[in-house]
Amino acid sequence: MTRWPLPESMALALAQAREAAAADEVPVGAVIVRDGEVIARAHNMPRGLGDPTAHAEILAIRRAAQELDEEKLENCELWVTLEPCAMCAGAISHARIARLYYAAPDPKGGAVEHGARVFEQEQCLHRPEIYSGMGEAQAAELLRAFFRERR
Repeated sequence: MTRWPLPESMALALAQAREAAAADEVPVGAVIVRDGEVIARAHNMPRGLGDPTAHAEILAIRRAAQELDEEKLENCELWVTLEPCAMCAGAISHARIARLYYAAPDPKGGAVEHGARVFEQEQCLHRPEIYSGMGEAQAAELLRAFFRERR
């Protein structure tokens, strides 16, 4: 079996997930890249910000939009360590993210290949290209370790 190196953008997202865990947040990290340049990075912060919408993807999208001074993030890639939920998938669609890369699937809360399958709905305004599985083992282990410590 050939093992490919982890793409740098996913490695950065995993680093963000580790920062989330260190802050006692669910370890999910996200990075937005345009033309090979990191535009924004974020990790989950609902507890720290007292904001249930402060998911890594939402924070990264907000930061990228502010950095680029654009409401549409066309030609951008979002790299995230966990399959986005319905809220985040909706934001990805509204932001017009071109490509979504996520590491670990989320059968319970995900909405890309599980649950609502937001991008497959007729009402979906924009469907990004979707790639999954890069960094899956590392992301899944971060999540397992985080929840194991809290049980």
